[in-house]
Amino acid sequence: MAGTARHDREMALQAKKNLSTCTDPIEKLRLQCLSRGSAGIKGLGRVFRIMDDDNSRSLDFKEFLKGLSDYGVMIDKAEAQELFSVFDKDGSGTIDFDEFLVTLRPPMSNARKEIIMQAFRKLDKSGDGVVTIEDLRGVYNAKHHPKYQNGEWTEDRVFRSFLDNFDSPYDKDGQVTKDEFLNYYSGVSASIDSDAYFVLMMRNAWKL
Repeated sequence: MAGTARHDREMALQAKKNLSTCTDPIEKLRLQCLSRGSAGIKGLGRVFRIMDDDNSRSLDFKEFLKGLSDYGVMIDKAEAQELFSVFDKDGSGTIDFDEFLVTLRPPMSNARKEIIMQAFRKLDKSGDGVVTIEDLRGVYNAKHHPKYQNGEWTEDRVFRSFLDNFDSPYDKDGQVTKDEFLNYYSGVSASIDSDAYFVLMMRNAWKL
């Protein structure tokens, strides 16, 4: 249940427009990601994941620069260096993946965060802060899925594919944490101007 295609297009156009006047390096990178639609930030995360050869979940400047260029982000080296030092808070010469994506996430109002957390709590049947296939059994009916109906997928495969939508692009483990769920919806949220509309959309989608 991603942002609708129309919202995505509108947001992408808006982001492109804002880019021309933007000077803040973080906002610039955020807009370049959002100009690809609500999954843009997630996509950048995926590129970084591929580059993280030693699974340290952190990047040095060289990897950071290469990741940006692989993803097609237009940025000069000086600007990338400025950006990198914003994220490298402790001056260690590396930046933490998760922190990077959370900082890049578009800001959301409390009303939006609250409705997203309501949806998360509804999915998280066991209440342990992580949504798993087990949690989904009582909430999500896999039997309506076309691939289940034609015998191509098992019920578990349908659940797994549902969870993969929300899962971190660089850590698909079949479990979705609160942060991953928020990350996903912050992209959708960026494409919707009105709080009331966002809340309504979430209520309808999750029957809250």
